[in-house]
Amino acid sequence: MTSRRKPSKARIIFLPRMKNDSNNGPSQGRLRVVEGRHNALVKELRQAFGRGELTAGGFCAIEGTRIIEEAIRSGLRFHAVFFNHSAKLKPERLMPQLGARVETVLLPDKLFASAVPSDSPQGVAALVLCKETPIEQILGKTQNGPLLVIAGIQDPGNLGTILRSAEAFGATGVLLAEGTVSPFNSKVVRSSAGSLFRIPFVRIKLAELMPMIREKGIRLTATSSHKGVNLPQAKLSGPIAIFIGNEGAGVAKDLIAQMDEIFVVPHAPQVESLNAAVATSIVLYEAARQRK
Repeated sequence: MTSRRKPSKARIIFLPRMKNDSNNGPSQGRLRVVEGRHNALVKELRQAFGRGELTAGGFCAIEGTRIIEEAIRSGLRFHAVFFNHSAKLKPERLMPQLGARVETVLLPDKLFASAVPSDSPQGVAALVLCKETPIEQILGKTQNGPLLVIAGIQDPGNLGTILRSAEAFGATGVLLAEGTVSPFNSKVVRSSAGSLFRIPFVRIKLAELMPMIREKGIRLTATSSHKGVNLPQAKLSGPIAIFIGNEGAGVAKDLIAQMDEIFVVPHAPQVESLNAAVATSIVLYEAARQRK
């Protein structure tokens, strides 16, 4: 009769302390090894990446050294940080920057890859607390910069770039209407280069938003690829909302009919249209120039 094998105890790996760093606490000097794909933290990470949405606890999955350092710099609360065995020196670089209560986990390469989908994996991922900004708070600050309304952007790379440009050129906030890709999609997070953690944003239905904007006296404007005022002649100062439509179809006709002004970004006639993120960035730059 064979005896059952006793389950192995959790293993701890101790990392060498970094030189000249007196703040290396016990939690920063060790990693908890997890090898089971059904571990609760691993399942939470896998689901967050797979769904491109927040977990039940409000945590967003992020991946890569640069994005994690941006999250640290932005003051986000970390739930857990995951390293794969091949990450080498990344734990020594990142763990001293993390709070003492942050769970730090070491995963076998295969298990890490099953939870973190990436074309160019960097061997480190995390779950961080992300929150949307209340719409009332965003609408109360439109005197500081334009309000960006995204109505149907579906490419994650485009939305991430737009969020980055919105922060760079001083937008008040970004409102994400129905038909727009989730801001918590991992490709959106990565292409935003950290701006997702700082620019105020909220998801909201257009039917709810439009009366609120009108009540605040905010001018409604939209981009068009074929007709409207040339961008340099458009009035982009004062409380203003700029609507950006779907990559292929643009701003819907029923929305266009509600706009106070429509403008186009002039470009060479042989080019049919500009990429949505490129056009948005140009418009935001022009709005920033007019505010000076």
